[in-house]
Amino acid sequence: MEVLQPIPNVKIPKLNTFTNMRTRRIPAPRLNSHSIRAESSSSSFASSPAPLPSTAGEKMVVKLVGAFNELTERMNVLSSSSSRLLFKALKLSIPMLQSLPLSPDSRSPLTKALSVALLLADLQMDAEVISAGLLRQVVESGGVSIQQVRDRIGIGTAHLLHESLRVKNNVNLKLQVLDDETAAALRKFCLTYYDIRALILDLAIRLDMMRHLDYLPRYQQLMISLEVLKIHAPLAHAVATNYLSFELEDLSFRYLFPFSYLFVDTWLRSHETGSKPLIDIYKEQLLQCLKTDATLADLVEDVSVQGRYKSRYSTMKKLLKDGRIPEEVNDVLGLRVIIKPSSNLVNTSEVGERACYTTREIIQSLWKEMPHRTKDYIARPKANGYRSLHMAVDVSDNGKTRPLMEIQIRTEEMDMLAVNGTASHAFYKGGLTNPEEAKRLKAIMLAAAELAALRLKDIPSTNHKGFEFDRRDRVFRLLDKNGDGRISIEELMEVMEELGAPGEDAREMMQLLDSNSDGSLSSDEFDLFQKQVEFMRNLEDRDDEYRTMLDEKLQMAGDSGLIQVYSTELGNRLAS
Repeated sequence: MEVLQPIPNVKIPKLNTFTNMRTRRIPAPRLNSHSIRAESSSSSFASSPAPLPSTAGEKMVVKLVGAFNELTERMNVLSSSSSRLLFKALKLSIPMLQSLPLSPDSRSPLTKALSVALLLADLQMDAEVISAGLLRQVVESGGVSIQQVRDRIGIGTAHLLHESLRVKNNVNLKLQVLDDETAAALRKFCLTYYDIRALILDLAIRLDMMRHLDYLPRYQQLMISLEVLKIHAPLAHAVATNYLSFELEDLSFRYLFPFSYLFVDTWLRSHETGSKPLIDIYKEQLLQCLKTDATLADLVEDVSVQGRYKSRYSTMKKLLKDGRIPEEVNDVLGLRVIIKPSSNLVNTSEVGERACYTTREIIQSLWKEMPHRTKDYIARPKANGYRSLHMAVDVSDNGKTRPLMEIQIRTEEMDMLAVNGTASHAFYKGGLTNPEEAKRLKAIMLAAAELAALRLKDIPSTNHKGFEFDRRDRVFRLLDKNGDGRISIEELMEVMEELGAPGEDAREMMQLLDSNSDGSLSSDEFDLFQKQVEFMRNLEDRDDEYRTMLDEKLQMAGDSGLIQVYSTELGNRLAS
């Protein structure tokens, strides 16, 4: 059994995680980008913004529209039935979450629920899983029962809530000793007996909790982090959510071994240059060379480059387990080139292979290849079907030595097999060393996903104005219940009441948004309102981003008490 030595109370360094996940970058608010003139209005939003919402009902609708749009922006595939399900879940959860007290970490329950939902949306989970993430706190607080969720939202969401609560309760019940054998048995139990999507929901909740652990006493931080490192991070590997697993590992590492984390983090940061991560510089440099190569252009329709840094935890394991010195950790920097062969040429599989080898030649002309680290898994695939070109290059420049950068080159088909097919090594990192068992589990996962897709199957859209119009118009169509192309005062009052606000608030909101005073809202008038909601949301996000940056840069001012004084004054002004 592993025994942790006590660690003194220290200030935990901030986590700096780099992942392969697509993350939403908040653009700086540009007023001109929102100066869109509605056909029925004589002035633009930028030059004449509508008054801010004042009644409880108006604020609820703003939260509803903002949350729905932010979630759907991150979901690559969203049918109209999925939209309806998500919209119903938000209408049910928002007023209930608003009524709950602050979480122990001082966040509002609504903020916490949306954080989990956004994590699930980034993972491209279906609307049932995201709805379950929104409603989990409400169910746990007793605000609504699983039976009521089944009646009002759907049986799929209710089932996932039931399963996720089983995962939480049974893991806590069975978790008595945290040695390797017990942890491996518990992981296998979870993967065998629970809906995989419920496991991913629980993992997203765990990650959100780990991101906000500073409020707890040191001993609780240690116990939770050890459990996450032993149980939940390997589970995240096993269900192929590497984005979750890497961050869970690094957060656990940060709390369990803060001094070691600080050493590794400082060393990895030393390979950055200026304000831009080094990996982004190399990624852009390689992509530019690939896009401008005429020979490659004849073979491919598209080419993309993904970049990553080695996780802090993984780097630490290599340094300790393998006894390497930092300079011998060769995969700190990594790029993956994904190629889409041209469909205009016969035998796209053969064309894709030629494009991979051409890409390797371009890289050889750009950086110095290390021949002893080159592996050709296209000509000689692995036993599990994995195919890819691997190479390592020396990116040292101007006399500055840098770690070798590993590069993988593969086609979209090869990548799909590697990430989602039998070649995936995620199950092995999750503790399943039997290939047949891993294969069987993958089949169960796919079956669950197909069942969810079937339940949320959509009729092909007859909208010919394009995908962007569909995204913009989605909330409007959900509020326009009779389908006449306008939101009436009765329809607006109905949604207000569903949100737990006085229906009369709808009249004041109608006056604010109804620019031509015809007693209803057109799609253009409602779209202008959505632009205003987006603009306000971006300002809030940008303020959070600036606050984090200033907190780091003005540490001395904070220590002298100036930040606290200004923060109190600002809070008083906002409250009044």
